[in-house]
Amino acid sequence: MASMLLTQRLVCSFQHNYRLLVPGSRHISQAAAKVDVEFDYDGPLMKTEVPGPRSRELMKQLNIIQNAEAVHFFCNYEESRGNYLVDVDGNRMLDLYSQISSVPIGYNHPALMKLVQQPQNMSTFINRPALGILPPENFVEKLRESLLSVAPKGMSQLITMACGSCSNENAFKTIFMWYRSKERGQSSFSKEELETCMVNQAPGCPDYSILSFMGAFHGRTMGCLATTHSKAIHKIDIPSFDWPIAPFPRLKYPLEEFVKENQQEEARCLEEVEDLIVKYRKKKRTVAGIIVEPIQSEGGDNHASDDFFRKLRDISRKHGCAFLVDEVQTGGGCTGKFWAHEHWGLDDPADVMTFSKKMMTGGFFHKEELRPNAPYRIFNTWLGDPSKNLLLAEVINVIKREDLLNNAAHAGKVLLTGLLDLQILGWGMLLGGTTVSPGLASPAQELGGELTLPRWLDRKSPSFLRQLEASSPWPGSPSSSAESEGEAPSAPSTLQMNPCGINSFQ
Repeated sequence: MASMLLTQRLVCSFQHNYRLLVPGSRHISQAAAKVDVEFDYDGPLMKTEVPGPRSRELMKQLNIIQNAEAVHFFCNYEESRGNYLVDVDGNRMLDLYSQISSVPIGYNHPALMKLVQQPQNMSTFINRPALGILPPENFVEKLRESLLSVAPKGMSQLITMACGSCSNENAFKTIFMWYRSKERGQSSFSKEELETCMVNQAPGCPDYSILSFMGAFHGRTMGCLATTHSKAIHKIDIPSFDWPIAPFPRLKYPLEEFVKENQQEEARCLEEVEDLIVKYRKKKRTVAGIIVEPIQSEGGDNHASDDFFRKLRDISRKHGCAFLVDEVQTGGGCTGKFWAHEHWGLDDPADVMTFSKKMMTGGFFHKEELRPNAPYRIFNTWLGDPSKNLLLAEVINVIKREDLLNNAAHAGKVLLTGLLDLQILGWGMLLGGTTVSPGLASPAQELGGELTLPRWLDRKSPSFLRQLEASSPWPGSPSSSAESEGEAPSAPSTLQMNPCGINSFQ
């Protein structure tokens, strides 16, 4: 009943506002129109319960060799198209999750299918070189066509990685090396430094730290986990570091009704950041860098104003800390700008910016002064994958050709306008909100974390990532902000509708 109520509310909102903002039109780009018939499904199609019998059998098989309790169902990726994910039981669902926000332009996009089938690209997909020592001839060319073509302002240096966690982990290392180099000056490593680092002791291994925020998610490797504070299950039983954790603003909504309160809340958090930097310097755990997400997505859909981030950047500069922006989830265009931090209007660009997910590969951009001073200091076997750069170059071509950045901003306006009464907030298509009653989420949870919407809504909406953060042991369940008549309000829960892609608004 509650899931039906959510669907009805969404449909009514989208119908009204889509017609209001785009009267008499259905936006399909020329490129999209050419493949519309063969690429798109007409709508959801449910044949069994979810998970279905074939998924349940495969889950049993997988659970024999590993803990498979997080698996929702098994997928048929050959049959998945655009925003539709097909499972092994033949159920076709409008995908509101898109592989944890990592699918940029939908499943089996024709442009990418064509790219993979071209004979000249075959060796790129077959051979995975150790890029740090034996890169292919076209490596620089493909970086220019892909990542460097969307490089954030002020960052000319690029290091590729495999995932978001290793991107942040190696960004931390880069910051630590830069900070120690500043302290050391022009001198080279001392004999004492070279000897003590081999036994994990200072001065070779200095006690530097990275300041992070409560509610943040930056990955699950050892260093990243010390800056991740979203869910206890991520961290329990794992040794960690004594690194500072600042409060992230908890704003009140509607924003226009709580201007003063929100300004005070942000000022409180910024003051705590400075206090922690001073405190940790005194205890000989100097803060070498500050890491922050433009939107805390996995940590509960927490936002702050552009002014908050500008002032945070000022604090990092004042205290000599590197300013690291984690765009692993927010990057790639879903906010209406290619990088979410572009909304802030910084007068001094960030020092480091990490990326992954929708960018097809991981890595980080950084300013030239943070460039490592010797080879092998930021290094691993593969340092990314050239085939992903090839795919990303074509993804960026599609985004530009179909004007998907403007499309994301427009689609976000349609969605946000229709959901203002639900206290939805965000940029572009990266939106979220708070429900009044967690009880309304239960029927959706029982669907196994997937929500199918009616054909009309599907044909008008890009893919969304959504995540329930309300008394749920697992992420990824849809929630509703509509409260049934006579139901008593209870603790609020969070609904995220963060799009994983910026597909054509069809």
